Amino acid sequence: MSGQELELPRSRAVNERLHAAVPGGAHTYAKGDDQYPQDLAPVISHGRGAHVWDVDGNEYIEYGSGLRSVSLGHAHPRVLEAVRRELERGSNFVRPSVVEAEAAERFLATVPTAEMVKFAKNGSDATTAAVRLARAVTGRTRVALCADHPFFSVDDWFIGTTPMSAGIPAATTELTVRFRYGDLAAVEALFDRYPDEIACLVLEPATQTEPPPGYLAGLRDLAHRHGSVLVFDEMITGFRWSEAGAQGLYGVTPDLSTFGKALGNGFAVSALAGRRELMERGGLRHDADRVFLLSTTHGAETHALAAAMAVQTTYTEEGVTARLHALGERLAAGVRDAAAAMGVADHVLVRGRASNLVFATLDAQGKPSQEYRTLFLRRLLLGGVLAPSFVVSGALEETDIDRTVDVVGQACAVYRKALDAGDPTPWLGGRPVRPVFRRRA
Repeated sequence: MSGQELELPRSRAVNERLHAAVPGGAHTYAKGDDQYPQDLAPVISHGRGAHVWDVDGNEYIEYGSGLRSVSLGHAHPRVLEAVRRELERGSNFVRPSVVEAEAAERFLATVPTAEMVKFAKNGSDATTAAVRLARAVTGRTRVALCADHPFFSVDDWFIGTTPMSAGIPAATTELTVRFRYGDLAAVEALFDRYPDEIACLVLEPATQTEPPPGYLAGLRDLAHRHGSVLVFDEMITGFRWSEAGAQGLYGVTPDLSTFGKALGNGFAVSALAGRRELMERGGLRHDADRVFLLSTTHGAETHALAAAMAVQTTYTEEGVTARLHALGERLAAGVRDAAAAMGVADHVLVRGRASNLVFATLDAQGKPSQEYRTLFLRRLLLGGVLAPSFVVSGALEETDIDRTVDVVGQACAVYRKALDAGDPTPWLGGRPVRPVFRRRA
């Protein structure tokens, strides 16, 4: 694909079909066409490795990889082999499959800080189960979550805190309080403000910045001192930070943690893991009130669990986490050099851990700009790079990275022109992209 030749007539037609049948035109808001420049939202036909093709036949180097879920690359042969083997043996039964025991044991060997695990199909269910369990074991109702982290669950206890809170009772939202990342004093203040009311602290252990020294251990100590439960959302950090998650990398064990995304390399599987004395409250071997922890018809489909085991084997045997970091470091360095060469190093920024890179687009005043993000995304797409983020997959080759850096350089040249003109509008091609969480459509 070259220059201005990107044409998407079939994608536009399918987008119209999607909006006619699916609210928002996608089954995940972050995949909506409002997240892309006008008339440049490709609809995917298929993917292999780190490349995808749209229904118009255009090929792209892809970043973000299924919202960070496809960390090994699309249609990974080792994962597909494991999935096909189980599909031929049946995927769901009226009693547990032996695969459920094998998958649980394999997960606990990979994440040795956990003592028990229960599988589900999506991260929201797992994280909400952690909240329910924490409320049950503490007898408390309030949830304290990190305000700096963008997403925890589709359920009311979290969505009620976002601008898309329509349909959620205020009484539910009032039970969720928030704290800023890295500030132990702020968490201590919450415990003082709501004594004996906070059931759990919920946060991602790390995102764009590394945790300050002692922060995660400090949170654990605060939670336990105040009789609360510490929950790590490892949907993103799990496998991207290390095979054992951020808890394995930083050496801080939470009471409960949730995993997903990379765990199945695109197949639907998530996990709630944690201390036995807490997890068993959702089981049969205790005398306390029972907790309806997780009970879903498709929570333990054999092929999804087989995918998870294949992912863990691949990570361990092929050093995937190290490869993700190496690829990300090469990409980050290249993007920064390209931005500097075009005079926009203060406006196009790469942030985050090398295995989980995002980019920021700033205007002439140094403020985040949806308009400049639109310009940047548009130039990347025209160059054959589909990149809502710079999150890498293990399937990328160094040639893919180098090609991406070239395209970024071309995009930065246009970015510089827009800054000099004082207005990016002529380079947008239509309306700007929009934030996912907003009150009005």
